[in-house]
Amino acid sequence: MTRGSPPILRRLLSVLYPVRRWMLGGAGLALLAAFAAIGLMAVSGWFIAAMAVAGATGVAINYYTPAAAIRAFAILRSGGRYAERVVTHEATLRGLSGLRTGLFRRLIPLAPARLAALRSAELFARLRSDIDALEHFYLAVLIPAAVAVLSVAAAGVVCFVVSPAVAGVLLLGAACAGVGLPWWLRRRATADAAQAVRDAAALRGLLLDAFRGHAELLAWNAVGSQRARIEALAGRLDSQRTRVEELEAAGGASTGLFAQLTSIVVIAVALSAVHHGRWSPPLLVMLSLLVLAAFEVIGPLTEALAKWPATRTSCARVFELIDTPPAFVEPECSAPLPARPAIVFEQACLRYADDLPWALDDVDLSLLPGARVAIVGASGAGKSSLLAALLKFYPLQKGRVLFGGQPLAQLHGDLLRRNVAVIAQQTVLFDQSLLDNLLLAAPDADAECIERAIARAQLTSFVASLPQGYDTVLGDAGARVSGGEARRIAVARALLQDAPVMVLDEPTEGLDARTAEDLYAALAEAACDRTVLLITHRLGSLARLVDEVVVMTAGRVSERLGVQDYLDRERGISRT
Repeated sequence: MTRGSPPILRRLLSVLYPVRRWMLGGAGLALLAAFAAIGLMAVSGWFIAAMAVAGATGVAINYYTPAAAIRAFAILRSGGRYAERVVTHEATLRGLSGLRTGLFRRLIPLAPARLAALRSAELFARLRSDIDALEHFYLAVLIPAAVAVLSVAAAGVVCFVVSPAVAGVLLLGAACAGVGLPWWLRRRATADAAQAVRDAAALRGLLLDAFRGHAELLAWNAVGSQRARIEALAGRLDSQRTRVEELEAAGGASTGLFAQLTSIVVIAVALSAVHHGRWSPPLLVMLSLLVLAAFEVIGPLTEALAKWPATRTSCARVFELIDTPPAFVEPECSAPLPARPAIVFEQACLRYADDLPWALDDVDLSLLPGARVAIVGASGAGKSSLLAALLKFYPLQKGRVLFGGQPLAQLHGDLLRRNVAVIAQQTVLFDQSLLDNLLLAAPDADAECIERAIARAQLTSFVASLPQGYDTVLGDAGARVSGGEARRIAVARALLQDAPVMVLDEPTEGLDARTAEDLYAALAEAACDRTVLLITHRLGSLARLVDEVVVMTAGRVSERLGVQDYLDRERGISRT
């Protein structure tokens, strides 16, 4: 094992602790099947040889007892193997299910601040592929190791009763094949197996980028270069896996060689005892077959320990996510909020990494209940960072934000975000029905509330035109609706949420004039009696939604103006 293996092993065992009864049951059944297989081989060899000797010498022999034992061993081996497969796989699936659910539960408070550096393909790989790889720990490492140790020990005890010399030969051969050989193979396979896990995750990311950005790759004639990167990484991954598989094959062949050599030495020792009359010939056959059968349970160890580095790497990637501390420690209970909360930024400072410039630099900003304020500025001025700080997506390094008179640290994120409806620049729609997408904001909303929200969002005619009405599936990322329709669905969703604060983040960006005009009406209806925070790089026709303009420059609030004053200056700048 590597230096970090013991903690990984302890954590894996702790993860599987809730299914320990299934695990112990599976291990017991596997051990029963292994004992039965060894006993079947040894007793069958002895019985056949004894019957041959009895036939040659004419000596009577009791064949009922060994025949019954052979039948019992055969039944136990077959039944034990079947039951062991059922129980061990049930234990594995239960353990992985609990781990996957627990990991997803840990991911929720990490988003987005702690997960921003990970690609979606990387997250999916850790949730699925890395956790699935952990099944090798129980099925291919823990069970084979436990069965091999106990089975060889039991076979050694049987041999020791007959001959300590044979027991010594068996244990020496088993140590070489079951300890030395796997240790050597694991050392040789560690680098390739661990890197193969990381390269497989990187390959998924490249493939996902190629699918998502296929149009851009075609437009820029970059398909060939992307294909070359994918092929180079896939070739390296294939080489790594091939080397690991070659080592596994070599390990399997070497285990068979150790088994044959050990059996030959046992036969040589036994022949001397038979020659001097201390042993009967059937005993020689029984011991040699018992040794071969014992090596059958050692065989899986080479493959198991060759796969362990990959399994360990997957474990480390999963536990790395589990151990990531959340950006915010949520309070056990939130302070109460007023029906119309005020929003106050006090010397707020935020940056996304220590080596990056300040996205918010000593921002002081107060929004009274019912205020309708536009935050304007060039790209990178800090407008979206202001929203990220307000929603507890990213923590402030200095200063604080008050919402309804309460510091954000004393408010649970879920409660805070229930009081802030966000209509984002990029509307996220799921591949579900229109109704399901609307109910994300208010799962308990009744039909009357939904109809009212649809009407206020100017969507009545759109819903009437859908083939299945509210049950129409919108497609992946809302592929079956236009950009304007998606924005108005977002407005309807915000209206259903019925939050006292509404944030509009570039709500008309990328829309044509007619669609934007329809959306203005919907937004004006949605903003009624709410605190409105409009984030835009250029105010223009959105001015009708606000009463005041806050200008941001380089992460700071540079000035606050009336709407008309700002528009006059904006027109003057445009004329100039």
